[in-house]
Amino acid sequence: MKAKELRELSLTELKARLEDEQKALVDMRFNHAVAGQLENHARVPMTRREIARLKTIIHEKENQAGAQ
Repeated sequence: MKAKELRELSLTELKARLEDEQKALVDMRFNHAVAGQLENHARVPMTRREIARLKTIIHEKENQAGAQ
Protein backbone atom coordinates (compact mmCIF):
# COMPACT_ATOMS: atom_id res chain seq x y z
CA MET A 1 0.00 0.00 0.00
CA LYS A 2 1.04 3.56 -0.51
CA ALA A 3 1.78 5.80 2.44
CA LYS A 4 -1.30 7.90 1.75
CA GLU A 5 -3.52 4.83 1.98
CA LEU A 6 -1.75 3.63 5.14
CA ARG A 7 -2.27 6.97 6.89
CA GLU A 8 -6.02 6.46 6.59
CA LEU A 9 -5.86 3.26 8.67
CA SER A 10 -6.20 3.21 12.44
CA LEU A 11 -3.26 2.57 14.72
CA THR A 12 -4.43 -0.95 15.58
CA GLU A 13 -4.84 -1.81 11.90
CA LEU A 14 -1.35 -0.51 11.17
CA LYS A 15 0.15 -2.58 13.96
CA ALA A 16 -1.67 -5.68 12.70
CA ARG A 17 -0.34 -5.09 9.18
CA LEU A 18 3.16 -4.57 10.58
CA GLU A 19 2.99 -7.88 12.40
CA ASP A 20 1.77 -9.63 9.24
CA GLU A 21 4.56 -8.14 7.13
CA GLN A 22 7.20 -9.08 9.69
CA LYS A 23 5.93 -12.67 9.76
CA ALA A 24 5.97 -12.77 5.96
CA LEU A 25 9.58 -11.54 5.92
CA VAL A 26 10.64 -14.19 8.44
CA ASP A 27 8.91 -16.87 6.37
CA MET A 28 10.63 -15.69 3.18
CA ARG A 29 14.03 -15.68 4.86
CA PHE A 30 13.41 -19.13 6.30
CA ASN A 31 12.34 -20.54 2.93
CA HIS A 32 15.39 -19.03 1.29
CA ALA A 33 17.72 -20.49 3.95
CA VAL A 34 16.17 -23.97 3.96
CA ALA A 35 15.08 -24.48 0.38
CA GLY A 36 17.57 -22.10 -1.15
CA GLN A 37 14.98 -20.59 -3.42
CA LEU A 38 12.18 -18.07 -3.39
CA GLU A 39 9.31 -17.58 -5.79
CA ASN A 40 10.00 -13.88 -6.10
CA HIS A 41 13.31 -12.50 -4.87
CA ALA A 42 12.16 -8.91 -5.37
CA ARG A 43 9.50 -9.39 -2.71
CA VAL A 44 12.07 -9.38 0.13
CA PRO A 45 13.18 -5.76 -0.31
CA MET A 46 9.59 -4.73 -1.05
CA THR A 47 8.51 -6.26 2.26
CA ARG A 48 11.36 -4.55 4.09
CA ARG A 49 10.29 -1.20 2.63
CA GLU A 50 6.68 -1.85 3.58
CA ILE A 51 7.77 -2.59 7.17
CA ALA A 52 9.76 0.65 7.29
CA ARG A 53 6.81 2.56 5.85
CA LEU A 54 4.47 1.08 8.47
CA LYS A 55 6.87 1.81 11.33
CA THR A 56 7.23 5.41 10.16
CA ILE A 57 3.49 6.00 9.99
CA ILE A 58 2.90 4.29 13.35
CA HIS A 59 5.58 6.52 14.89
CA GLU A 60 3.99 9.62 13.33
CA LYS A 61 0.54 8.70 14.67
CA GLU A 62 1.88 7.96 18.15
CA ASN A 63 3.71 11.30 18.25
CA GLN A 64 0.65 13.11 16.97
CA ALA A 65 -1.54 11.50 19.65
CA GLY A 66 1.03 12.35 22.32
CA ALA A 67 1.21 15.98 21.25
CA GLN A 68 -2.52 16.48 21.65
